[in-house]
Amino acid sequence: MTAAPHLSELAVFDHLLGRDDLTVDDIADLPEDLRYELIDGRLALSPHVLPIHKQIALEIGYALDKRCPDGILINMEQAVLLDEYNELRPDVVLVRVEAALGPVKSSDVPLVVEIIPEILKRSMDVDTLKKYADAGIPSCWVVDLLAPRVTFTQFLLGPEGGYRQVMQTDREVTVDLPWQATLDVPAWTRRRDRIRAVARPDV
Repeated sequence: MTAAPHLSELAVFDHLLGRDDLTVDDIADLPEDLRYELIDGRLALSPHVLPIHKQIALEIGYALDKRCPDGILINMEQAVLLDEYNELRPDVVLVRVEAALGPVKSSDVPLVVEIIPEILKRSMDVDTLKKYADAGIPSCWVVDLLAPRVTFTQFLLGPEGGYRQVMQTDREVTVDLPWQATLDVPAWTRRRDRIRAVARPDV
């Protein structure tokens, strides 16, 4: 069980939430279990995602793990330092082992995976992709849980520095980068729809 923040900590949160000039140094001492991101100097707190979101993130991790090389770790919601004013937490992150004991920089990350959830933690828009591309992360996957059928989109960093979309599908797919992995996208749709059919409504 996580202890509730002390009153003085809450006051610090309120102070940080009201600023738009924060750097990664300003938020370095925030509790590790607090779900937040630093976006253009603003602290953004995020609600906990739904179980289906977490399940699909785990399945992506399992698919990648089957052929994962020894020099790479697969993490969930790992904070990635993009620059002084931006620290994001993609749903799945590949991290080079050299960064295992310190802050994870964009240069340590060959792939990030963002899942557009049923409850949005933030919009997965062009600006977010641009941040990853500008930071030099070679590849980004986007999984859209809001589409009629769950879709998988693969972006790769182009020679000019921006991302280019190389694939979008709602079918089972095998990708070759960063290594070969098979993703059963239709199974994600079936699982999401079964959960929607039986889950009790939020009250």
